[in-house]
Amino acid sequence: MDSEVAFKIKARMQDSLLPEQMKKLEVVLSEILGKEKHAYDPTKENDDVIQQFLSAKRIEGCSKRTEQYYSTTLYFFKNKIKCNICTTDTNSIREYLLNYQKINNCSNLTLDNVRRILSSFYNWLEEENFIIKSPMRRIHKIKTPTVIKPALSDEQIEVIRKSASQDKRNIAIIDMLLSSGIRVSELIGLNRSSIDLNSRSCIVFGKGAKQRETYFDVKTKIELENYLKTRKDDNDALFITSRKNGNSGTYKRLTVNSVEKVIRLIGKKSEIEKVHPHRFRRTMATRAIDKGMPIEQVQVLLGHTKIDTTLRYANVQQSNVRYSHQKFVC
Repeated sequence: MDSEVAFKIKARMQDSLLPEQMKKLEVVLSEILGKEKHAYDPTKENDDVIQQFLSAKRIEGCSKRTEQYYSTTLYFFKNKIKCNICTTDTNSIREYLLNYQKINNCSNLTLDNVRRILSSFYNWLEEENFIIKSPMRRIHKIKTPTVIKPALSDEQIEVIRKSASQDKRNIAIIDMLLSSGIRVSELIGLNRSSIDLNSRSCIVFGKGAKQRETYFDVKTKIELENYLKTRKDDNDALFITSRKNGNSGTYKRLTVNSVEKVIRLIGKKSEIEKVHPHRFRRTMATRAIDKGMPIEQVQVLLGHTKIDTTLRYANVQQSNVRYSHQKFVC
């Protein structure tokens, strides 16, 4: 009850008091309410508020991985500021972000991800009437350098495929990622029943539990057929572990971490740097655009809500830009 009374008082006074005055109000509330049966702790509300926010994101269809990222970022923030989240002011958050970058030696891109999560959190607090006005309104997007992340070349792809060719599961995984452009989280969610080998298509569940149909090439179809012929289990998962689980004695569905580990090992064996699942996705987008596929259709294939996201994934080859310039301008 004390916590609820204190919260209502602070919520009503927040718009009328300066940050220093709000901090003094918290001290006074702590002294007065502390004389009752139990002391009022201004930071005790933080855990409850964060959990309510995470629950709201879960209801909205936020993935477990994204939810964990939100949780880690917000609890780290809570532990560092050591005050009531609902009364934190803009300057305190700016100072936190500066210290975060110094302590973690992170890039502007990583720092902007932290800012984005805090902005989402405080916007939610405002919408739910926990606070009058979000302190993040005056903290704008952090500028990040545009780094061109290269797609895999045809030669690199063949070297990678050769390195993985001895394992039927791994070569099928690589070809599926490369030809369909699906996310690794979507790959591990595939079931045998969601694959249509005849039409070379599959149903995936992307971010926000959005369902879409995507496609793969003939090479992938052949590798999938070869892999499925080796399967003697009844697990519906399309891709499973190579060995049985020690406790259950059954094969398990692959996880994101296990697929990333497999791809990294193949990249190391191929002596090619920065080989990871997401690079296959970017390569597919780049190839599709270079061959003339409309950007709107690439957007649908990748499952992007905004076309700007698709443009960041695709790196158009400079030779094609030169050719188009000569064709349409010269």
